[in-house]
Amino acid sequence: MRTTLDDRALGRATLARQHLLARTTDSAAAMTRHLFGLQAQSPTAPYFALWARSEGFRPGDLSRLIADGAVVRIAVMRRTVHAVTAADALELRPWLQPIMDADLRTNARHKRALAGFDVVALADHARAILDETPMTLAALRPHLARRWPDHDPEALAHAVRDVLPLVQMPPRGLWGRSGGPVCTTLERWTGESLSAPDPERLVTRYLRAYGPASVADAQAWSGLTRLGEVFDRLRPRLRCFVDACGTELFDLPDAPRPDPDTPAPARILAPFDSLLLAHANRGRVLDDAARAALFTVNGIVKPALLVDGRVAGHVATSAKRGAAAVEITLLQRISRRDLPVVEKEAMRLLRFTHPDAESHDVRIPAVR
Repeated sequence: MRTTLDDRALGRATLARQHLLARTTDSAAAMTRHLFGLQAQSPTAPYFALWARSEGFRPGDLSRLIADGAVVRIAVMRRTVHAVTAADALELRPWLQPIMDADLRTNARHKRALAGFDVVALADHARAILDETPMTLAALRPHLARRWPDHDPEALAHAVRDVLPLVQMPPRGLWGRSGGPVCTTLERWTGESLSAPDPERLVTRYLRAYGPASVADAQAWSGLTRLGEVFDRLRPRLRCFVDACGTELFDLPDAPRPDPDTPAPARILAPFDSLLLAHANRGRVLDDAARAALFTVNGIVKPALLVDGRVAGHVATSAKRGAAAVEITLLQRISRRDLPVVEKEAMRLLRFTHPDAESHDVRIPAVR
């Protein structure tokens, strides 16, 4: 008889390995590797993800890693931009090529223009250009139009992102800096060749950071299909559980699974935080109403407030004339005992985002 893990037990287990029960003193490099993908659709999102989980984290800790090439911004899981270590990118990108190939076949906007196109020739031509002169994909379009004048250059540039492992170079992604997504290939930026992926090791890394998890969870996190075959090969080395719905879950034998009653301090997550995107069943940290409030129709995922291990609201910061403020929109009533802890966490956020502001203000309108 396998042990059942309800949402609270699953939540505490995942929060523990995400360092959201107790912050870590590990370096930014070690945390980036452990978390195995910091969502980076927003250039500052990886900084907030590390801030939420780390003691003493400073923006320069991650900026230096990106500037030095130790961490790269690249489209990997679910074909979205993540900040990952260069070593992880060299293995993840080949593993995730099937989702890039699927985009070439199914992209609603460009699939007709790309039907039957010689993508190998496109990859070779674009690689030669981008390795010689890194540029944005918009700037690449005229080069592609000259080579293929009868094809839509926007569709071709879109396809380049699928057929080549493109890195967004600094200053894109540096704290306090701006810049368009100037691209070159991962191999050119790192000076290394792509690695042959080891799916069993990569799934194990996922479980280390996000487990316990089902096959569907791992597929939702990665964007891949047919990962059941990988879990079956790993099964002798994993512990098996079931969730409240009877879905089979897998975990590493030595991974933390705290008592469900372990206290979970208030935490403010990053926008697009991977905690909210790493499972098909997100019930361990949020319900349907919270999901509707956090996930906007245009694809934005708001910074979430966790109270007692679950999403209880979302936050927004602002600054004007030297005054910085954070406003917390509560999705449910919280206890008087939790309120000062939430206020303390919000003030910690303001000191991180606006350390030089003349004043800091926390606003928590009452739930109607």
